[in-house]
Amino acid sequence: MQEQNNKERDQQPASEAGQPNWKRWLNYQSIVKQVPFFLFLAFLAVVYIYNGHYADKTMRKITRTEKEVKELKWEYIAVKSKVMFQSKQSELVKSEAIQQLGLKELDKPPVVLKEPAGKN
Repeated sequence: MQEQNNKERDQQPASEAGQPNWKRWLNYQSIVKQVPFFLFLAFLAVVYIYNGHYADKTMRKITRTEKEVKELKWEYIAVKSKVMFQSKQSELVKSEAIQQLGLKELDKPPVVLKEPAGKN
């Protein structure tokens, strides 16, 4: 009788014979079949990690560029202010470049030259 039960058990599928269903997935053939899928998952993981690093690098670059633009804007405002201040008439009179050329400020108003009305 015991021999008959053993024969029946050998003839039954593995899941019915008391062997858990997950053990069928751990044999060599099924693992070999799953290798391409595991390689695909590994590739996706590498791409995901690379994408994270690339995003961080891009954000650092954007922040650095924004900072540089802000500094250049401040420099532009400072230079513009300095040029406007130095181009005032009172500052031009004081400048060394004008004095070296021998130019002086006019004391009299400029003379306006008019063309005679009859000539064209």
